[in-house]
Amino acid sequence: MNSESIADVERELVSADFLRDPYPLLHHLREHAPVYWSDAIGGWLLTRYDDVMTSLKDTANFSNENRLGKAVEYLPPERRAKFKLFEEHYATKGLLHSDPPDHTRMRAVINKDFTPNVVERMRPAIQKIVDDLIDDAERRGGMDVVPDFAAALPIGVIAEILGVPGSDRHLFKRWTDMILGFQGVNKPSEEDLMRAQTGLQEIRPYLQAMIEERRRQPRADLMSKFVAALGEGGRMSESELINTCVTLFTAGHETTLSLISSTIYTLLSHPDQLALLRESPDLLKSTIEESLRYESPVSRQTRLMKHDTEMGGQTLRQGQIVLQMLNAANRDPEQFPDPDTFSIAREPNRHIAFGHAAHFCVGAPLARTEGFIAVGTLVQRLPGLKLVDTTPDWDLEKRNSRVLNSLRVSL
Repeated sequence: MNSESIADVERELVSADFLRDPYPLLHHLREHAPVYWSDAIGGWLLTRYDDVMTSLKDTANFSNENRLGKAVEYLPPERRAKFKLFEEHYATKGLLHSDPPDHTRMRAVINKDFTPNVVERMRPAIQKIVDDLIDDAERRGGMDVVPDFAAALPIGVIAEILGVPGSDRHLFKRWTDMILGFQGVNKPSEEDLMRAQTGLQEIRPYLQAMIEERRRQPRADLMSKFVAALGEGGRMSESELINTCVTLFTAGHETTLSLISSTIYTLLSHPDQLALLRESPDLLKSTIEESLRYESPVSRQTRLMKHDTEMGGQTLRQGQIVLQMLNAANRDPEQFPDPDTFSIAREPNRHIAFGHAAHFCVGAPLARTEGFIAVGTLVQRLPGLKLVDTTPDWDLEKRNSRVLNSLRVSL
């Protein structure tokens, strides 16, 4: 690309229009500069499926450790000093902020509670939450799918699993929004960084108090199992546990919210596919997978280069940030024929919305089950469901996620 074209790309990458519809520019980059350095974002953008897969597998070079804490390094020392807690949090190893073997050690503590069999036993509880939310919507005669349904379900489920009382669950929605806002660029604003640090300042003491309470009086919840692991020969430290619990709430909430609301919006805006699903309910599973591909809930993932590495004719230097553009990889025509078409019967569908290899999302079985039950029940129970607004209201504050602000529907 020439200098004028690069300048246009740089402006567009940080524009609201890109967040509304990123796919034309991502297609352009994949074709003309698949490994692209962006000054505006502060890192390398990977847009090819094969390159993103390589980076997901290669944890020796593409590292998770302290990849988010790097966000404050561009600040001068006197301004950076305001973010001490932020830096300490992301410098601490946790499930999402570590590489093997530490990641493997911590994941072993969590894996057994997120297996498909364990999640299957949660189905009745998830179904009841979904039914209750739809009952409320029917009484009102309509709803905003995002706050009234898609957000309420995952925060309720993960809070139930960890043992957060119902009266406190609204706090976690607020905290996760605050903490996630800075992600997706390498030089976020100080306002976004301060908001994230404030969220951490509030959520960490709450989790610490939960840990102390479970030490005194264990319960039949996941937090009690985590606390028991603290005393089992170095399986997980307390600081690692707090870091990991923040991850479980932030990642488990927003990605599932996105999956549910995006699937409903995409089905309602593709009436032929909605009709096909109603005619063939057995396509529900592949509908969820196609939605994960078509509107990937996590649009980009950050990695930190541990060593100089060649990729796509470029040298990625040690210490630089790489952004795995999952939403681009999941629409790569080399991997997915007719990638911009939403097709609920698509087979095969080897999307990487949940990542791959060592860092494949530990909560994927739970997210899929929540999406399956939520979307399936909504489609079955509300045959007259229609969009109130046909133009999607994408959240333009979140660069890391593909999330709707609102989705008003009539019943």
